[in-house]
Amino acid sequence: MSRLAILLTALALISAEAAQAEEPIHLRDMGSFHVGGRLVEISGKPVKEVTFTAGGVPAKIDPNGTYQVEQMYVQYFLPETEKGAYPLLLWHGGGLTGVTYETTPDGRQGWLNYFLRKGWSVYNSDAVERGRAGWAQYPDIFKGEPVFLTVANPFERFRIGDGPGSYDPDPAKRRLMPGSQFPNEGYDNFVKQNVPRWTTTDDATIAAYIAEVDRVCPCILLFHSQAGTFGFKVAQARPDKVKALIAIEPAGVGDPTKVDLLKSIPTLFVYGDYIDRDSRWPKIHATGVAFAEAIKAAGGSADVVDLPKIGISGNSHMIMMDKNNLQVAGLIQTWLASKGLAKP
Repeated sequence: MSRLAILLTALALISAEAAQAEEPIHLRDMGSFHVGGRLVEISGKPVKEVTFTAGGVPAKIDPNGTYQVEQMYVQYFLPETEKGAYPLLLWHGGGLTGVTYETTPDGRQGWLNYFLRKGWSVYNSDAVERGRAGWAQYPDIFKGEPVFLTVANPFERFRIGDGPGSYDPDPAKRRLMPGSQFPNEGYDNFVKQNVPRWTTTDDATIAAYIAEVDRVCPCILLFHSQAGTFGFKVAQARPDKVKALIAIEPAGVGDPTKVDLLKSIPTLFVYGDYIDRDSRWPKIHATGVAFAEAIKAAGGSADVVDLPKIGISGNSHMIMMDKNNLQVAGLIQTWLASKGLAKP
């Protein structure tokens, strides 16, 4: 274990224990806004008659005209005493929304509140076509069809359960990964967060995230899973505005031909447990590690933390929801401090 890993692990434990007290959050401001998007014209559709309320009077609705689409929703929280050098932007993964970083499915403190208590200005978003960002007609505007997940799918695919067939409606009969830190008792609440997603909206999502960065930053990006591609590519598009990258199990990476654009941005990769027990994650993990090595080869700074290798075991793909989520948050906080980005 490297000296950095030992330091991060030790300080993460201390930080997690301190956070358990959950001292009150004092804000100087909070609010929200929509950002990005474009106007689209639709024509050639028949006029419809719609009754909006049972027993009401029907109204004629002409679907032809101009629509606002591909915007993103952002909610921000600004602490009374700011200790982060820059705002912290939280970007969620596929089929999810900003709820990812709020209260955990079993009711514990999420990363949004943790980093607020550490003095960070936090910007939490619902990306294009998710949650409060809204979505648009398909295939007229969003090409293809939305992808919906069954209740069992995340359990078996996010390394919560031990592979295909591990889910059962009865929590007592589910086959969890050995030593799993995911709160099985909260799984039914977790799947209530799942939303449909499209596989054809990446360009629109990147454009909206760039619009957020242009409005809020300089800043630090913390992103998860599907947002790996978005986080790295946005940083490559705005390298002067992004001061650090925290990639939580990124499912994708940036443009390898433009990796030199990241050489001035310290980057942290964090991976959970059970990578080798999954059919997809060994390759996804290898791709992320290779991208980290490419950043270093370009003269940049990239730290890869495989949690089991530093003594933090049992983490699923949903690290920010696992029972040891504050320990991992403490590790991230310590890393940020080590880069001079957080005050004591």
